[in-house]
Amino acid sequence: MHVVATAGHVDHGKSTLVLALTGTDPDRFVEEKARGLTIDLGFAWTVLPSGRELAFVDVPGHVRFIRNMLAGVGAVDACLFVVAATEGWKPQSEEHLRILSLLGVRHGLIALTKVGLVDDEWQALARMEIDDQVAGTFLEGAEVIGVDVPAGLGLDELRDALDRLLAGTPTAVDRNRPRLWVDRSFAAKGSGTVVTGTLAGGRLRVDDELLLLNGEKGARVRVRALQTHQRAFAEVGPGHRLAVNLTGLSHDQVIRGDALVRPGQWAPTRMLDASLEVLLSLDHDVSRRGAYQLYVGSGEHAVRLRVLGAAAIAPGEAGLVRLHLPVELPLLPGDRYVLRESGRSETVGGGEVLDVAPVLPASKAHPSRSVDRVVEERGWVDARQLELLTGSDVPPTVAHWVVSPAALRATRERLSAAVSGAGALGLDLAALGERERAVLGGLEGVVVEAGRARLVGGASSSRPGAGPAGLTGLAENPWLAGLRASPFTPPDPASAGVDRQVVRELVRRGLVIERDGTYFATEAITDAAEIVARLLAGSPDGVTVAVVRDALHTTRKHVLPILAQLDATGVTRRRGDVRIAGPRLPRVQET
Repeated sequence: MHVVATAGHVDHGKSTLVLALTGTDPDRFVEEKARGLTIDLGFAWTVLPSGRELAFVDVPGHVRFIRNMLAGVGAVDACLFVVAATEGWKPQSEEHLRILSLLGVRHGLIALTKVGLVDDEWQALARMEIDDQVAGTFLEGAEVIGVDVPAGLGLDELRDALDRLLAGTPTAVDRNRPRLWVDRSFAAKGSGTVVTGTLAGGRLRVDDELLLLNGEKGARVRVRALQTHQRAFAEVGPGHRLAVNLTGLSHDQVIRGDALVRPGQWAPTRMLDASLEVLLSLDHDVSRRGAYQLYVGSGEHAVRLRVLGAAAIAPGEAGLVRLHLPVELPLLPGDRYVLRESGRSETVGGGEVLDVAPVLPASKAHPSRSVDRVVEERGWVDARQLELLTGSDVPPTVAHWVVSPAALRATRERLSAAVSGAGALGLDLAALGERERAVLGGLEGVVVEAGRARLVGGASSSRPGAGPAGLTGLAENPWLAGLRASPFTPPDPASAGVDRQVVRELVRRGLVIERDGTYFATEAITDAAEIVARLLAGSPDGVTVAVVRDALHTTRKHVLPILAQLDATGVTRRRGDVRIAGPRLPRVQET
């Protein structure tokens, strides 16, 4: 299956040619038939002599409907370029050719229409003019077939030429990432909402759960039925003109330019970096000043533009730009676009999307399609997210991340220094982030056990305050001994010169309890609970802070965190200014 767009100046016979080739009139509206003028996109299909199926997207040729033309040529494989022998090359012939070139169309065929109305000499002159106009473009060297539909001239030759053209035109690639840009939406009697477009990137199946990206939010929909060329299918691959019957929303909630995709496969964006090739025919530079319209997929979007690395891009030159969109779009590097300036009503140029999620400020950005650049600018990127941003499946470097060499080197150096400085106690893994823990396991000379990372051989730290105690000597730590010796007026670890990692490890092992910045031996809290239980046995209505303070022979500074710990563990409960018995108050032994 191939999709071919018509192109060319108004009234050069595009729709007439499609009707003659397919038997289907692509002009659908009464106004089009009354005026003899194509206003909107038309669609038709046929089977060529080889058996190859071909779908046409017929576009309007009048300059007033250029936006409709742009909506139809974003996902085509080739073009049937139409020039009337009676009029020759015209302004819209030129603009259509430039637009097709900017959108990356690389295959085409030229139909020289109305040849029955001119003599051989005039026809020869028309062919020479066409050769001059397409020189240096993708149509240079393309076949030129003379046709005249009313006279019945050249139609068989044109069908054979289309067969030859499409035999050498690549078909759409299945990347298991379908995207259908909607170009029509309507309600079908008895079926509900139907959208049409050219399917690219992957397959759709009946009962697929999809996401219709529509303005600021997406709508969940389900595929009820699929049709291509008025035939129903359970599954359709990329490269087909497709009608999709959807459930989950009304047809008036869908507009041209919306996109139908699988959930979770895209990272919709409102800002992108791109290349911009400015047309040589322009009579002014392109700068940030201007009312620009971006045409991508089947949509038209007002954008703000900033030129990267320069103030402007001159006619005939290429540069880099950052574009700010009014809505989120599912785009990928490599997508093609056209840029028009609405104030002057002219095509400015077009190019290729390079980055759908720029992270550098515009003053420092140097976008390209390089996946390595994307990783380098971010340092760490989840492999799945990288695929969403670039379309490339890159194997992770560390765990589920793709990491730039510089970022990985810096992380390794920082961790090595931290482990080396942690001494025999080792580096507490709880203090590390997920990325650091993932890298730690691969460091040479480092062993990880019991939640800590140490140098192989247990090299000790030379930092003061680390203390002589290793992992096996924590129970005999001098500071812990001091806490036990003075249970209710404990020494502060900072004044005692105790390493913070030793403190954390003592707390982690349950040898020390921390409450509100004050540290107690675990036995001290147990003893305090028994003393408070005896006090409450004699005063069941509650005891005050002062009573507990005097009983413990301590100060208010220390009794408050003790009581806070007893409250937190259910030993006591606070009621106003007193403490009463909690559900875990120890039972007082009778004497």
